[in-house]
Amino acid sequence: MKLAVVGGGSTYTPELVDGFARLRDVLPVSELVLVDPAADRLELVGGLARRIFAKQGHPGRVVTTADLDAAVDGADAVLLQLRVGGQAARNQDETWPLECGCVGQETTGAGGLAKALRTVPVVLDIAERVRRANPDAWIIDFTNPVGIVTRALLQAGHKAVGLCNVAIGFQRRFAAALQVDPAQIFLDHVGLNHLTWETGVRLGGPDGQDLLPGLLAEHGDTIADSLHLPRTLLDRLGVVPSYYLRYFYAHDEVVRELATKPSRAAEVAAMERELLELYADPALDSKPELLAKRGGAFYSEAAVDLTASLIGSGGSRHQVVNAHNRGTLPFLPDDAVIEVQATVDAHGAHPLPVRELDPLYRGLIADVTAYEELALEAALRGGRDRVFKALLAHPLIGQYAYADDLTDRLLAHNREHLAWA
Repeated sequence: MKLAVVGGGSTYTPELVDGFARLRDVLPVSELVLVDPAADRLELVGGLARRIFAKQGHPGRVVTTADLDAAVDGADAVLLQLRVGGQAARNQDETWPLECGCVGQETTGAGGLAKALRTVPVVLDIAERVRRANPDAWIIDFTNPVGIVTRALLQAGHKAVGLCNVAIGFQRRFAAALQVDPAQIFLDHVGLNHLTWETGVRLGGPDGQDLLPGLLAEHGDTIADSLHLPRTLLDRLGVVPSYYLRYFYAHDEVVRELATKPSRAAEVAAMERELLELYADPALDSKPELLAKRGGAFYSEAAVDLTASLIGSGGSRHQVVNAHNRGTLPFLPDDAVIEVQATVDAHGAHPLPVRELDPLYRGLIADVTAYEELALEAALRGGRDRVFKALLAHPLIGQYAYADDLTDRLLAHNREHLAWA
């Protein structure tokens, strides 16, 4: 089995490689190709990847290359984890929206739109090259904004599924609180990528006992602290929102906080420099503890499970993924991409039925879905007016003066990445 990782020079990659090594019985990888144009980073990451495989007795070989076509040729699955413009572009995404009094974040609001505009054309080019090399290969997208990128891939007819680590993170934390095996925890996870709620926590499967009320009663303070939201809000909602909902539920508070400290991109850039120094040590043969602070916790386990099911080596399983709506949420178009529990098998991801949602959640999901449709249109066709309309539609912006100002700033900071600008 051959897997290719586009963006293989990412400091995330050892997390992924560690999962491939530990879970080789689930996903028997014979060749892992890490492809990245950044040769220096790629060799450091590739060297550590080989040492991780060797330490854990994995028989597969790790190949590094800058040649995308060679990397995807014959691949059974291609994982996308790229960042167009690197941390420098992310730093801009997290900075200039604050100048307008709007949240600056890499996947939400105006910064998220900028990332989508830079990313979608690049991803679609990669996907076309994958299709030419092997039309049966699956594309697994971990590249943010996952919902918009996955919608672009599916709209273009690619075999693609989007993946995020938010759900598996909740699953692991709830399992620890309940002192049960994570595999026993089934989440009623619903919404869009980075706009989701856990409306139930079930033991044993989709029809199992809902343990969420007890979790909130006994562990509500801990859960609320991890989300940086008040316990009283969780008690009033009776659900657990993704921490990304804080950008909506406490927008002005978050803007004030972000304006007083370095951007997350600056923190990550410093962390990446330190990680790369660690990766250069030929004695290092396991992922360092510092990597846990980089983000992407449990990404490897989610990726292994999803890949194994899609290529047929892991059978079918329930997993939270990003896939076409197709009537699952009846208030959204069928071609919207939602993030829900699905049955995943060699034919793709098939969303499970979702219990009726409170209008509080339906309304916000519908608004952000409309924004994502406009964002994708702007990414595919370009044009200032399309960017403006997407920003105007976003619930965190919604005023024409803000949308105009943000449009000008977005274009000024991203011209080198936008062919049409």
